[in-house]
Amino acid sequence: MKSIGRPLILLIISIGVFIGCKNDKNTKSVIINQENEAKVKPTNVINIVTQAMEFQMVDTIPSGWNTFKYKNLSDEIHFVVFEKYPEGITIDSTRAQVFPVFDKGMDLINEGKNKEGFSAFNSLPAWFFNVEFTGGIGLVSPKETAVSTIKLDPGRYLIECYVKMKNGKFHSVMGMYKEIIVSNTPNDLLEPEATVGVSISSENGIEFKPGITSGKQIFKIAFKDQKVHEHFLGHDVHVVKLDESADLATLNNWMNWSAPTGLLGHGVDGVTFLGGTQEAPAGDTTYFTANLKPGNYALIAEVPDPLSKGMLKTFSVPSN
Repeated sequence: MKSIGRPLILLIISIGVFIGCKNDKNTKSVIINQENEAKVKPTNVINIVTQAMEFQMVDTIPSGWNTFKYKNLSDEIHFVVFEKYPEGITIDSTRAQVFPVFDKGMDLINEGKNKEGFSAFNSLPAWFFNVEFTGGIGLVSPKETAVSTIKLDPGRYLIECYVKMKNGKFHSVMGMYKEIIVSNTPNDLLEPEATVGVSISSENGIEFKPGITSGKQIFKIAFKDQKVHEHFLGHDVHVVKLDESADLATLNNWMNWSAPTGLLGHGVDGVTFLGGTQEAPAGDTTYFTANLKPGNYALIAEVPDPLSKGMLKTFSVPSN
């Protein structure tokens, strides 16, 4: 599974593509700890919990299809994106060579110095542009639980959240990241049976058939293509519950990380994020589950002005 670029870190990769950085192949092998390999067991659900700015979960998981149940017990919106390291790279490499560069660049951008901020990313190590982004769990509001299913190859991964705090700092800079080993041991989980089919593409936006009903729904997201948008990132799909006070224009603007008020952790009035899927490569399929009550909802991508791209689509769930 490969992607064109995503988060906090995803964001930087796409910036690197934009400014013409070249990939540098790393020929070292990922060494998966044999003790961890022996302990890993196939499982139906992998639990992830956040109480503040952390991911509480096991360190080693099976390869293949994995279902993740994410409980956001904190007071801010979060998500979980999976990033597969190049061979031979570890979390220590990221701490020493990536986070300081990222922090400096974001500070400049938050000060309104966009040109200087983006130029700062020229200091990123060459290996960083070989990171692969393999999906994850979409935006989740405080006290909500989300479920997503993605397929993972063996290797070493970083998971993180790059939603912003009120001061403009990304959550990952505050420690919201974790290194995960995906074992050579395969999971026995089968691909889910979807109840709602959704496709997303740069040409047609988000598409799905009307008639979504209440109750537990399993959304199948087919990525028809993938591209770098104006904010240097690809597209993904999130599901939101819209109260009567929800303003679509405000939500539309909030989805752009580069806007001063974009992607701030306190969210948007009248909008509850229920999960979804992070960016995945063209041709890939991911799944997420949502328990829908009667009311108004939307599927939306984290891109600048998703409404103009057909990536903000509302729907209503009727009473039974």
